[in-house]
Amino acid sequence: MSKKLLRRTGLLAVTLAAGIFTGAQAAETIKIGSFLSVTGPASFLGDPELKTLRMYVDKINEDGGVLGRQLELIHYDDEGSASSARNYASRLVRSDRVDIIVGGSTTGATMAAVPLIEQSQTPFLSLAGAVVIADPVKKWVFKVPQSDRMAAERVMMDMKERGISKIGLISGTGGFGRSGREQTLEMAEGMGIEVLEDVTYSPSDTDMTAQLTGIRNNSEVEAVFNFGFGQSPAIVTRNYAQLGIDRPFYQSHGVASNSFLDLAGDSAEGLRLPASPLLVPDSLPEDDPQKPVVQAYKEAYEARWDESVSTFGAYAYDGLQLAVAALEKAGSTDREAVRKALESIQGHVGVTGTYNMSPEDHNGLNADSFRILEVVDGDWKLIE
Repeated sequence: MSKKLLRRTGLLAVTLAAGIFTGAQAAETIKIGSFLSVTGPASFLGDPELKTLRMYVDKINEDGGVLGRQLELIHYDDEGSASSARNYASRLVRSDRVDIIVGGSTTGATMAAVPLIEQSQTPFLSLAGAVVIADPVKKWVFKVPQSDRMAAERVMMDMKERGISKIGLISGTGGFGRSGREQTLEMAEGMGIEVLEDVTYSPSDTDMTAQLTGIRNNSEVEAVFNFGFGQSPAIVTRNYAQLGIDRPFYQSHGVASNSFLDLAGDSAEGLRLPASPLLVPDSLPEDDPQKPVVQAYKEAYEARWDESVSTFGAYAYDGLQLAVAALEKAGSTDREAVRKALESIQGHVGVTGTYNMSPEDHNGLNADSFRILEVVDGDWKLIE
C-alpha cells in the first residue's frame, strides 16, 4: 500500500471517529436526579411528585428535549427515611453523576442530603417545606414550595382580618410540625397574636382528644391552628369536631389535597388553610396569570393518572420547569452556569406561585402567593 493511500485511509479513520464522537455527544442525555418518598409514611407527597416528573420528562422529550438533548430521569425511593435519602443523594452525585436534582419530599430527607449536594456542587431544587432549607441561603440549594414561615404568616393574616388575636396552637413533633410550630410562635409575636395554648402530638398518636380538650377549656382562645402533615391532621380534625369546638379552625399547607378531605370527612367543614390555587383553578379570575398554568397541569395530570391532582405533585412540576428554565438560560449543563441561572429567574409563573429568585433568595416566593381556602359542603372554596 502506497504512503498516499495510507494517509487517505488514516484521514478517513480520524474523520469517522470524530463523527462518531460528535454523534455520541449529541445523543448524551441531561440527567435529572431525584429522591422522593414514593412509599412509606410520606407517600402522599412522593407518589404524585414522581408521577408528575415522569409525565413531564416524557412530554419534554416528545417536544424535542432541552438544549437539543433528551432528559433522563434517575429516581430513587427513600421511603421517607432521612438516612436513605442521604445514601441516594450520594449515589446520584457520585455514581450517576446527574446534572441537577429535583426531589426531597420531606424536610428531613432534604436536610440529610444537603451536605453531600453542597460538597458535590450540584444544583438542587427541594420539594420540601421548612424554612431552614433555604434560610440561611445555601449556595447550591433552592426551594420550590413556600416555607412554613410563609404559611404561618398567611394564616395569621387571615386571622387578623377576622379580628382574631388569641389562639391555640397544636402541632406534630416531626420535622415539619416542629419547624412549623417554631415559625408560628415567632410570627405570632411579630404580628400581635397571642398563643395561649401550645400543645403537640407524636406522628404515631391515634387520638389527640386530650390536647384539644385543654384548648377547648380555655375560654379566651378564639381560634385554633394545627401544623402537621400526613394522617395526623385528619385525626386532629375529627377530634376537633367530636369535642364540639365551635371556634375557627385552621390547618397548614401540609394537608392541601383532596386526600385530606377524604380522610377528615364531614369534620373538615369550615376549616381554612393556605394553599396554591391548584385545588380551585376555576375560581381564579380570567386575568390571573396562574390560571392557565394551573388548569393545564391539573387537566394533564388527571388525564394521565386518573386521580385527583395534589399540591405536592405541583411542587414537582414547578421544580422541573424551573430546572429546565435554568438549563436553557445557562445554555449548557455547566453546574455553576445553571446555579447562576436559577438565581436570576424572575417572573416565572408556576402552579405554586410566581418565582423571583436572587442570590439572597433561593425560594423566590412570599406569603401572598398562598390563597386561603375553606372547606364548604365537603369541597374547597377560594376565600381570597
